[in-house]
Amino acid sequence: MFKFNHLLLTIVFCISGVLLNAQSKITLDEAIEIALSESNTIKIAEMTIEKTGYAQKGAYSALYPNISASGNYQRTLKRQVMVMEMGGTPMSIEVGTANNVTAGLSAAMPLVNAQLWQSLKLSALDVELAVEQARSSRISLVSQVKQAFYAVLLAKEAYDVYKEVYDNAQKNFEDVEKKYKVGKASEFEYLRAKVNVNNSEPEVFSAENAVVLAIWQLKAVMGIDLNTEIDVKGALSDYSNELTTALADNNNVSFENNTSLLQLRLQDEMLSNTIKMVKYQYIPTLSASFAYNYIAMGNNFDMNWNPYSVVALSLNIPIFDGFSKRNNIRQYQKTQDILRLNIEDTERNLNIALENYRDKMNTSVKRYTAAEATLEMAQKSYNISEKMYEVGKATLVELNDAQLALTQAQLTMSQAIYQYITNKAAIDELMGVEYIKK
Repeated sequence: MFKFNHLLLTIVFCISGVLLNAQSKITLDEAIEIALSESNTIKIAEMTIEKTGYAQKGAYSALYPNISASGNYQRTLKRQVMVMEMGGTPMSIEVGTANNVTAGLSAAMPLVNAQLWQSLKLSALDVELAVEQARSSRISLVSQVKQAFYAVLLAKEAYDVYKEVYDNAQKNFEDVEKKYKVGKASEFEYLRAKVNVNNSEPEVFSAENAVVLAIWQLKAVMGIDLNTEIDVKGALSDYSNELTTALADNNNVSFENNTSLLQLRLQDEMLSNTIKMVKYQYIPTLSASFAYNYIAMGNNFDMNWNPYSVVALSLNIPIFDGFSKRNNIRQYQKTQDILRLNIEDTERNLNIALENYRDKMNTSVKRYTAAEATLEMAQKSYNISEKMYEVGKATLVELNDAQLALTQAQLTMSQAIYQYITNKAAIDELMGVEYIKK
């Protein structure tokens, strides 16, 4: 049974290796570019910008003359009767004609309308807000892709470590088995070696599943079909140089481009313009209109068409509206006060998040430095223990302890790099750093 499990695991490793070689391998930059082109989040953001642009153009249309044509036909079924007294005698007279036709053009446009002009500024801010929201979507997506990509690298390195542990356990078991058969190893050592192999198998399967799930998460974030076979290029060690550089000073960190703050400030500006727009409702409005019409009347369709035209100016002076405008202004002012308090809280939370990320990065650097020194010693210790065990000067327990120390050091280094670069990606998102295509 044991040999069958070992054979099964070997087949799985071989198949996994073939599949990984057959998959399309992508770099981090390629993953980001695919996500920016395929993600529905980005597509929705771009459509929102386009939609808001149409709304802005619709608002500007109010400045142009509104021209319309009209036509009307009226058939008189029963003529109206008028009664008139002629010399004290009432007389009934039918008035009107059987056919009445009118047709013409009319035009109107605002001349003085402060509220309308202010609403145009609001439309422009709507477009600006939509653009900033789209930028926010791109920044957030890039951060998600980076973290998902790094998670795949971590899962693969964990798999490599556990696979190495399994291979070492299998090699040790084969050596112990040979010794046990010729009476040079005890049954305890034989059973202990076999248990080590059995214990390492679930870790390898679990690590392999973690790689599959991490790749699925990456594909989901990228917005591609989950059935697409992909793999990633690179290793966490490629980013180890970043841990040796000093962290940026707090003074070099700025939230000027933070998308959350920019959106809140745009909303604040929109509220200020809304308050102005409501105040402008107190200002009189002036509009002009023009009409040119033809009218024809007759009992048959052999009628004469008679034109008439008018030009008019319309002045509207607001006097009293039951304090509606005043209450609306106060409502918007309170909304703006609440928004400004939210801006202050957002700034505080951003600074707290920044310090949290920086502390984690500093911790990751210390863990990496310690693990780097430990790894070198753990590797030497394992090599010595292995040689000593081969010549019978070390026990299997000592060899296992050396293997465990080596495994922990390898995983600690990988996790330290992963935590550093994921927190760095989070800080870039806080600062509103945009991805630049390479």
